[in-house]
Parts: sequence; C-alpha cells; structure tokens
Amino acid sequence: MSNARTLGRNRRTPQTGPRAKFSQLVPYLLEHKAVLSVVIVLSILGAAASLAQPLLVSQLITVVQANEPLGNLVWVLVALVVVAALISGYQHYLLQRTGEGVVLSSRRQLVARMLHLPIAEFDTRRTGDLVSRVGSDTTLLRAVLTQGLVDAIGGSLTFIGALIAMLIIDPVLLGLTLLVITVSVVTVVLLAARIRTASLQAQTKVGDLAAAVERAISAVRTVRASNATDREIAAVGEEAKGAWSAGIRVASISALVVPVAGIAMQVSLLVVLGVGGFRVASGAITVASLVAFILFLFMLIMPLGTAFGAITSVNSALGALGRIQEIIELPSETDYDREIAPLADVTPNELSALLSMDDTAIAFEDVHFAYARTRSDEADPDNESADEHLPEGNVTDRQPVLRGVSFSAPRGQRTALVGPSGAGKSTILALIERFYDPSVGVVRLAGLDIRTLPRTELRAQIGYVEQDAPVLAGTLRENLMLATPDATDEECERVLRAVNLGEVLERNPLGLSAPVGEDGVMLSGGERQRLAIARALLAAPPILLLDESTSSLDGVNEQMMRAAIDAVAEGRTLIVIAHRLSTVVDSDQIVVLDHGEVVGTGTHSELVASTPLYKELAKHQLLV
Repeated sequence: MSNARTLGRNRRTPQTGPRAKFSQLVPYLLEHKAVLSVVIVLSILGAAASLAQPLLVSQLITVVQANEPLGNLVWVLVALVVVAALISGYQHYLLQRTGEGVVLSSRRQLVARMLHLPIAEFDTRRTGDLVSRVGSDTTLLRAVLTQGLVDAIGGSLTFIGALIAMLIIDPVLLGLTLLVITVSVVTVVLLAARIRTASLQAQTKVGDLAAAVERAISAVRTVRASNATDREIAAVGEEAKGAWSAGIRVASISALVVPVAGIAMQVSLLVVLGVGGFRVASGAITVASLVAFILFLFMLIMPLGTAFGAITSVNSALGALGRIQEIIELPSETDYDREIAPLADVTPNELSALLSMDDTAIAFEDVHFAYARTRSDEADPDNESADEHLPEGNVTDRQPVLRGVSFSAPRGQRTALVGPSGAGKSTILALIERFYDPSVGVVRLAGLDIRTLPRTELRAQIGYVEQDAPVLAGTLRENLMLATPDATDEECERVLRAVNLGEVLERNPLGLSAPVGEDGVMLSGGERQRLAIARALLAAPPILLLDESTSSLDGVNEQMMRAAIDAVAEGRTLIVIAHRLSTVVDSDQIVVLDHGEVVGTGTHSELVASTPLYKELAKHQLLV
C-alpha cells in the first residue's frame, strides 16, 4: 500500500484531533529543569517569607497591647516584605525566559517534523493551518509557565503553610473556610473540561483563518485580475468571525472561573469576620490571633486564585498542544523506510560508483501507483495536476495514475517522456525522487530498489526541476546554493550566464545578492524557470530530471537553454518531460505514455512508424 494511501486513511482532521494529556507537556518543561528547580527553590523561600509576615503582625499586636517596646520587629517585617517582593520579581523573570525557551523548543521540534513529513501529508493539509500551529499554538505553551503552573506550585506551599497555621489558631474557623473553598474548587474542576474543548476549537478556527489569509495573499494577483477582492475579503471575514466566536466561547467559560475565586474570597472573609468576631467576644481566641487568621486567609485564597488561573492556562495550552502533537506524532519519510525494507549498506561513493558502471541508471518494473484523493476531487480522476494540491476533506483512494509502467533509462543518455496531460509523466519523476512509493512494482537506481536507499543519498544523485519552477523568497545566491551550499560566486555566475540570466545579474547592482521577491515575483515566468534549471545545473548530479523545463521560454531562450543542458548533460543521465516534441526529437529514447501506461518506446522516427498516439502528437506539432 502506498504511503499516500496509508496517510490518507490515518489522518485526523483538526476537528477530531486529539487533546493532549498533561504528561505530553512534561517533556517540554523538563528541558528547562535546572531553571525550574531554581524557580521552585525561590517559591519555597518566597512562601516562607510570606508565611512569616502574619506571625510577626500577630506578635506586633500582642506587644502593642502589652505596652512593650517593639524592638526590631518592625524592621524584620519590612525586610520580609522586601525580600518576598525581590524573590517574586526574579522568579517572574525566570519564568518568562523559560516560557520563551519552551516556545522555542516546541517550534523547532514542530518545524523539523513538518519538513520531514511525507509529501502526501502536504497534499491533504493547508499551508496556513500548518503555519498557525507553529505560530499561534506554540505561543500558548508559554502561558503554562508565565500564567500559573509554577506559580501554582509555589502557591501550593503557601496554601499548605497557611492551612496549618489556621488549623493551629482556630480549627472551627478553618472548617467553615474550607467548606466555602471546597464548593469553589468543585465548580472550577467542572469548568476545566469545557475550557479545554473550547480552546481546541478556538485554535482550530485560528488555523482555518490563517489558511484563508494564506490562500488570498498567495493568489492576490489572480484575485485582483478576477475582480474577486471583495469576495475574498468576505470569505476571510467569515473565517475571522468563526475564530472570534470560538474565542468568545473560551472567554465566556473562562470568565466563570474569575468570579468563583472572588466569591470564595468574599464569603470566606465575611464568615471569618462574623464568626471570628463572636469567638473573640467569647474569649475563644484573641484579637491578635483573629488578625493573623485573616492574613493567613488571604494567603490561602490568593494561591487558590492562582491555581484557578493555572487551570485555565493549562487547559488552553493542552488544547494547542494537541494540535502540535498531532503533527509531531505523524510518521516521517524515514519512518516508512523502516517498515518497507532495511536500508542498503551503500555509501555515497559506492552509490556514485554503481551509477558510473551500471548500463541502466533508472528502471521501472511493472509500477502501479495511485494518489490519495479527497471525495471532492472524484469528479476529475484523470487530472494529474490536481493530485499535487489536494483540497482538505475526507480521503479515499484515487484511480490508478500508473498502470504497470516498465521502461529503463540508459546511463549517460537522454530519455524523454511524452504523452497527453494526465498520462502520468510528472508522477514518474515524483516516484524517482521518492516523494511517493509505488503501490506495486519496483523503481531501481543502478539496479538497486530505491526504497532500500537512504533518501538523502538517493536525492544527492538526482537534480530535479519541477514543472512550476518554484523560486524561494530570498536572493539569487540563496536560490542557487540551495542544493550546493559550498558553491562559489564565480560558479553561481557561470551557471546563470549559461541559462541566459546574465541580464538579471547586471540589472541590479546587488548582483547575486539581489532579492527575487516572494515566490520569485520580481522575475518573469521564464526567468524563474531558468533560475530553477541553473540551480540543478550548479549541483551537476549524475541524473537530471526536467519536468517541462522549457515550457515558459521563448524560441531564443529555449535554444540557449537546450545548449546549456546539452553541455552539462555530457556523461549524465537525463529524463525529460516535454509537451513540445521539438525539444525532445533528438533524444536517445522517447517513452510514450497514455492513461498511465507505456504505449511506445523508441526514437522519434521509430515511434512515428510504430505508435499511432505519438504520430498524432507529432502531426499536430508539424513534425511529420
């Protein structure tokens, strides 16, 4: 079964994605255990300084009532207040720094997993939603530290200390206080589950909004040209409204937590003042003890409020963490390799040697393949380009794109793939690059099943120029050196001039440092295509895959491009896709595909005589 098909069946939509458990959050915290240990020690010291203050106040009241000198009691109390404030400030700084560290590590881990996912995952996921997980979802993890969790740990120490002190002062008052607190705690616990669910839904809506914005911005020129700007604004506005509504639901549930703590504080204070005043009047406790009890009551309630806030923050973070973990737990490309076959024990040098000796560079043996597809895509089963950008939805199996394809590409020769749109030509190149694996059959490189080769070593032997010639935002140099980071400026300029991009170098004084814009918008379509080809030529691998590499070029540039490719192709294996047969008639071998099947193989003259489809194509292009 193909990777795409397996992924399609196992994939969970954001609406049904898992909610993370607290245990999944712990590893992120343990990365900063040294700092957190310091924070916990500071929490203990801060709790001790706070708990000592009511005792000193009680002692001060007793001394004043006895008309005795205060001595250093006032200064000790002031010192405790200052120390507690300093500890709190430094603790806050450490928590903020650690929170940023948690966000950083989660983003690195998430991006690393995303960029190692099988290509089939990107076929069925929206770019904006993935970006939202890296930006918005990871940010919520910071709140776990900065808005409650570690504060709650320190607060629990204060809570326990205050509880013990209040038990010693007056068990009756403590019992009444705990009755009120218990009711508030039960209420918050019941709200916690609803907060987590609402937070997950809110983050999903934020992902939908990011996807809608990305869609509109990435196609802004098409949107403007189609006079669809207002419709796109309305569509994005609907997504924004959905995110707003989800956020309001979180706010409305979280808002219930805040008054619970306030009510608990007020009711407890009223009970203590009323019952406590009666007990002072009856002589059960002293005024000093009542004042100390009230101060301890504040220390009991304040950590409780912090704990309530921590519950809200942690539940929001766990909702976001569920979306993060959904991506992190997806199998990467290499995870599939361990399931398919053990990796061959071949070094890069040995693989290069095999390619230089074996007469066949690439071979397809009875290869069948079907993309994962969505139900919304079923109306157009033969649209090969739709396979590359599948929309969101429930995934089913596509009709086969390749049906028993067998052919070989001799080493050092040029093999052309021709045929009508949707015949499976681009899919063949994607299988050679191992963006996908065959459902049935084998693809071989120098006689080795490519599924037994490490993907990095396989791709190091192959240069690939895609049909849409993507250009990365950045500079000319950054685009050229993507596959060859050690290339010199002289080498970069040489390949640019070889593909007739010398004018691009000269029209900007920055030269190789000239920006190309988002998606190469500062270059023409032909220039983007030539830049992509220059990138492959600079790497100069033993095998070159060119998918419609001259489709956007005029006649003059096409001839120059063919000359550059011919120069670099000497001694290398080329597999070329072309709709214009004039660019491939001189190929050593032409493979004709139709509806995912090989219907002819040979030279131009042989195919004109033996293959009706090829003859028809050549006739329409005035080559017969």
